Amino acid sequence: MLTFGQPVLDRRQILAKALWIGIWLVFLASPVRDLVTAERSGAATLLGSLGLAAFVACYLSLVFRYTVRVLDWRVVYVSFAAQLTLAVLLALAFGTNWLGLFVYVSVSAGAVLPLRYAVRVIPAVTAVQVAVGLRTDSLQDLLGNLAVLSLLIGFAMSGVRQLIRTTVQLRQARATVAQLAANEERLRLARDLHDLLGHSLSLITLKSELAGRMLPAHPEKAAKEVADIEQVSRQALVDVREAVSGYRRRTLAGELAGARTALTAAGIDADVPLQAPDGLPDEQGEAALAWALREAVTNVVRHSSARRCTVAFTARQTLAGPVLELSVEDDGTGGSGAAPGNGLTGLTERVEAVGGTLEAGPAGPAGSAGARGFRLTARVPLSGTAIGSPS
Repeated sequence: MLTFGQPVLDRRQILAKALWIGIWLVFLASPVRDLVTAERSGAATLLGSLGLAAFVACYLSLVFRYTVRVLDWRVVYVSFAAQLTLAVLLALAFGTNWLGLFVYVSVSAGAVLPLRYAVRVIPAVTAVQVAVGLRTDSLQDLLGNLAVLSLLIGFAMSGVRQLIRTTVQLRQARATVAQLAANEERLRLARDLHDLLGHSLSLITLKSELAGRMLPAHPEKAAKEVADIEQVSRQALVDVREAVSGYRRRTLAGELAGARTALTAAGIDADVPLQAPDGLPDEQGEAALAWALREAVTNVVRHSSARRCTVAFTARQTLAGPVLELSVEDDGTGGSGAAPGNGLTGLTERVEAVGGTLEAGPAGPAGSAGARGFRLTARVPLSGTAIGSPS
């Protein structure tokens, strides 16, 4: 599959791009028909065929190789100048049927040249086309047909080129942001490990050396130092376990970003908040909502065949106290919710463990024949106390 805004990577993508570009060569039917049907000498027909082949080669080399990235501008300028020269010579030599070549010159200018040059070159190419065509056609006919076509298609290709390059830049920026985030996380991990273990390991080293020196003459003091080493080691182990638990903790911010990525990759229109809401529950409650969001989005991607998925947070006041409600709804094939799978069962237990509730079922009204979609709703108390089912 040919990916928009990305260079081709394999033979299949090269073929797809060649077919896409080659489709537009159908507009060369007029000069080809002129070569075949017009009464000319064999030498003129041969020269015309060679000139047309060279023109097509220049056009394909420009739009196939240099639309996304240009490494050598000299090659671009020489190829474009050769293409324009061939269009002028062939149109002058063979007549009106060859004026369509200037449309391809405008396309090349819009697809390859920088925007500040393209906005000048495209009208200039159109002016040359009109000047050459005035030898045989009226100005009104030229302006009403080929001239307008050259301008419109040329500027359209310039817009497409800008869109492609913007897409490439966005992909590169996204990759850069991801790399910077990974580097920042590595630095944070290294800093935290240093803060956690640096002092403890240094103390263990000093006490080990001290115990070693005391051992022959003062075994009682050495034993005390060894006991201190054991205590420091146990505390260091507790600190490391707490730190690792913090790294493994699910957060709503992380799961929202993952949900957007997963839904978009699956071709589902994702209506997902950009950030977590204010006033989150405690650490366990936030983790329960994060797991609920992860499980719901996974089910949407794998089983729903949905085209759209909406994620929403709502703070509610119930008789049992304030709760934060997470709702994940899709427009897919839906389900009865009567026989939940292992994922929903485990999720229900996780949410109930923090005093919350979980509901899952069809998004449409109960009993409606045309009901589509599925909705998962998880409610977690905003206070540290457990609550029952909201009324």
